[in-house]
Amino acid sequence: MFLSPDGTLRRPAVMLSGFRRNLSLFMKTKSFLELADVKAIAAAAEAEALKNNWAVTIAISDDAGNLLWLQRLDGAAALSSHIAPAKAHTAAMGRRDSKVYEDIINGGRTAFLTAPLVEGLLEGGVPIVKDGHVIGAVGVSGVKSNEDAQIAKAGIAALGL
Repeated sequence: MFLSPDGTLRRPAVMLSGFRRNLSLFMKTKSFLELADVKAIAAAAEAEALKNNWAVTIAISDDAGNLLWLQRLDGAAALSSHIAPAKAHTAAMGRRDSKVYEDIINGGRTAFLTAPLVEGLLEGGVPIVKDGHVIGAVGVSGVKSNEDAQIAKAGIAALGL
């Protein structure tokens, strides 16, 4: 038994249950991608690619850049299965489109090429943002970089964010 601040004698379980109830006042919550979300993104991205007859690889990562989904469409180059996840990883970890990094390098900051753990420095990696927080990213490779980004954005649009 414990004496609470208001002077009443309480059992620990009662104190903890009240603490848990008030914990939401102090802790922040974060959205995350569920498998159903990942499948919806992949299906919409694939539909966009097929609509345009584009052979690409589609990669979806969580907010830390860890791969959740990889799909190489028929006819996509083998190298695209390495580039697409790298673009997704870069967009997730950097919290912005991978094109931003391509523009930095093209603007003359070539030292950025030595940044650790950053390989997908081409357009086509797009973060998935919900309530102002990055919850994942989509990376696409196989066609022109702006078309890769178009496919990624079409996939993300399936979530209605």
